[in-house]
Amino acid sequence: MSVTDALLAFTLAATLLTLTPGLDTALILRTASVEGPKKALQAQLGISAGCLVWAAAVAFGLGALIAVSELAYTVLKLCGAAYLAYLGVQMLIKPRSQMGEASADSVRTQNWFLRGMFGNMLNPKIGIFYVSFLPQFIPQGHSPVLWTFGLVGIHLVLGALWSGLLITATRPLAHLLRREKVVKGLDRTTGGIFLLFAAKLAFSKR
Repeated sequence: MSVTDALLAFTLAATLLTLTPGLDTALILRTASVEGPKKALQAQLGISAGCLVWAAAVAFGLGALIAVSELAYTVLKLCGAAYLAYLGVQMLIKPRSQMGEASADSVRTQNWFLRGMFGNMLNPKIGIFYVSFLPQFIPQGHSPVLWTFGLVGIHLVLGALWSGLLITATRPLAHLLRREKVVKGLDRTTGGIFLLFAAKLAFSKR
């Protein structure tokens, strides 16, 4: 596979992956709708940071360990499921009543950069995806480390563009999203989705 073929093939595959609805999409939509574009951007930067952590782990061998070690995979999987469940429960029992609402507690605890980052870091499926997927697009004779970071960089750019589109799409609906019932409904819906993802992750197999 030539360099050009590898880049084109990976870009196509990564685009399809990015457009597939998942936890990141739910997080960006909820944050943009309820918190506003600035907080949603923080969440997107956190998601990207989490992907970069996995890129480093895969490039330098830790990802391969998680891919072959059942214990390491299970521990990280359960930690990730517990974290997602915590976020989901918080949204269900303490939904916000207005867009941009912030109390002293929420300023300390609702750091969307950290939520986006830890949501990805504690999801071993991302690491295993990178371990099993990225090598297919590294041309023979090229540096695996450099290509791993390069391909993940393409994935991050696609994710940022998709998130930007999602964030922009919420702006025409801003007048509706300021209503208390709508905001609470979004929080509770997203919380339920997070709990479903937590259960799916906890009971998932390789």
